[in-house]
Amino acid sequence: MTNTAWNIAVVGAGPVGLALALHASKLLPHAGITIFDARAADHDVSADPRTLALSMGSVQFLRRLGAWPAAAAEAILEVHVSQAPPTLVTLFGEPAVRLRAADLAVPQLGAVLPYGALVAPLQRAWEAEVAAQPERLHSRFGTPVAAIKPLPAGVEVDAGIAEPFDLAVVAEGGVFAEQARKALVGDYGQTAWVGQVTLQGATRGMAFERFTRHGPAALLPLPPLPGAEADAVAAGLFRAALVWCVPSADDPVQGLTDAQRVAVLNTLFPPEAGRIIGLTPLKSFALGLNAERTLVSGATVRIGNAAQTLHPVAGQGLNLGLRDAHELVAVLRQSATLEAALRRAEWARAADRWSMIAATDFLARSFTWKLPGAATARGLGLAALQGLPPVKSWLARRMMFGSR
Repeated sequence: MTNTAWNIAVVGAGPVGLALALHASKLLPHAGITIFDARAADHDVSADPRTLALSMGSVQFLRRLGAWPAAAAEAILEVHVSQAPPTLVTLFGEPAVRLRAADLAVPQLGAVLPYGALVAPLQRAWEAEVAAQPERLHSRFGTPVAAIKPLPAGVEVDAGIAEPFDLAVVAEGGVFAEQARKALVGDYGQTAWVGQVTLQGATRGMAFERFTRHGPAALLPLPPLPGAEADAVAAGLFRAALVWCVPSADDPVQGLTDAQRVAVLNTLFPPEAGRIIGLTPLKSFALGLNAERTLVSGATVRIGNAAQTLHPVAGQGLNLGLRDAHELVAVLRQSATLEAALRRAEWARAADRWSMIAATDFLARSFTWKLPGAATARGLGLAALQGLPPVKSWLARRMMFGSR
């Protein structure tokens, strides 16, 4: 284990940047760590309603950091993956893959919660560490980073005042349309419409992924609104986050009213999902692939959305970023030199990172293919996966914990 007192700059105080800084503060006791972020420290992030889907491995990581907001999260107990008609129909009905936490001997497959509900406790935990160790831990909120310049040994971070650091970790990123500078770029020609729905007759803790002729659509279980849990359960009403992917060039969602959107959605999802009786206003985002070919450049390393922005079809973007953060701290802890640590980080993340990039890219692009029989092939794949329990279990564990 190394005792090198590296001075580390973390650019970006989203969930990945905060998790990295917090984890490093605990496992690298001799390192200096400074977080930079453009937003002010007193900005209330807790109200940010964007939805995050976390795997079991991510939940475990955040629990170890002491920053898991259990009360604000809804456990995913089962994932139901199927294809909307027209599709292959077997003697047992439409093919579907069902992944259950109970079958895998885990308490949950993952969890869903609002962005603000995760970032707020992470930031509080980080600020508590800063207050306890102000000589080596620092926060620079309200301080955007204009540039990161290489030095003969380390980097220079320009955030109004140029400061030298041994290592810069870039952990901030954006949606596809904002990251055109990426080395590996692909426009899927798809738009994601996101919002929340109210379901009647659903089963608590179930998530749904539905392959439609336009693209994938997903429902992710959300916790009941504070103070309304008993009433909601008694009435059989549940909330879910909606991700609805469609072609951008011929968008079938944009011109619909909310009532029409509800009617269409109720034809897309299987009966097990319940009936949608309410829908919030939807927001749209362009979808594409952005991925750095290499995570490391000199003494700068990119993680999370700064390293890769994925299609939401498998809900793995944030989980991949948290695994980036976990592994980077591990190699820094185990390496005698920074150069050795960064070489190890690149190799250590390669299998998990590129396999997940390839899998989500393949699934996303499959909806743009005009090949006859593509839907039937997807149906056959689902039926085969459901009929091979060992393969299904292996896949579920990859989704929960990554390649390790």
